[in-house]
Amino acid sequence: MSYITRAVERHLQECLTDTPVVVITGPRQSGKTTLSKHLLEMCELKEKGSYLTLDDENILSIARDDPIGLLRQQSRPVIIDEFQRAPELIRTIKLLVDEDRRPGSFILTGSVDLMTLPTLADSLAGRVEFG
Repeated sequence: MSYITRAVERHLQECLTDTPVVVITGPRQSGKTTLSKHLLEMCELKEKGSYLTLDDENILSIARDDPIGLLRQQSRPVIIDEFQRAPELIRTIKLLVDEDRRPGSFILTGSVDLMTLPTLADSLAGRVEFG
């Protein structure tokens, strides 16, 4: 199956050049994961970076038990798929972004409106853009 270009791509590419955290939300099976991986390829970062899906129960468990350990060992940019499953990662992402404000460090995807997660907007204020 070939990749389908999305209208939001240009906006997200711009976000990745000047913002540490980019959030992609949408309904299930709408292509959020495919889009996020494609963005990394378009940014010529495909040799680097990490992909974590919180649908994997092992990764989810580590994210909840040792979020700083999990995220520190990942190459940036880090895609965290189904982010809403471990909102406790918000504080860790804030800490890591405050240490290194490199644009495009984290791409968070989720099937729900991540703005409804407690403290997301407040904790990542000035560090996040939504696409």
